Amino acid sequence: MKLRIKGASLRLRLTQKEVRALSEEGQVEEQVPFAPGALLIYRLRRDGATPQIRASFSDGIVEILVPEKMADAWCASDQVTLAHSQPVPQGALQITLEKDFACLAPRADEDESDNFPHPQAGSGVRC
Repeated sequence: MKLRIKGASLRLRLTQKEVRALSEEGQVEEQVPFAPGALLIYRLRRDGATPQIRASFSDGIVEILVPEKMADAWCASDQVTLAHSQPVPQGALQITLEKDFACLAPRADEDESDNFPHPQAGSGVRC
C-alpha cells in the first residue's frame, strides 16, 4: 500500500493482494521505521460504524476508516476510486483510495506484479 501525502490530501493506492486483505481481513497496514522508537504506521480499515470515509492521526498512526458496505462494494467491483472530503478546522482534508495500476512504462526498480492491469495496456499509450 502506498501513501501519498500532499498538503491537505491523503491518497492510498492498493495492490490486488491488499484489496483482497481489506475485503477478507478488514484492514491493511504498513509501517515506516525511522529510528528506534520512531515508527509511522498507516492503516486502512473497514468499519461498520462510520458513515463516511474518515481519517485520524494519533500516536504516530494515520488511520483511514471506510464504511464496511462501501469497502465491500469497492473491493468486489471494477470501481477504481473512493474519495471523500473530510471537514477539518483548517478547511478540508481530501482522502482518496485507489486501486494501483501497473505503469504503462515499467520501471526496473519497482515490482508491479501484484498491481492491477492498466486499462490502457497494449494501446500504445505511454506514461
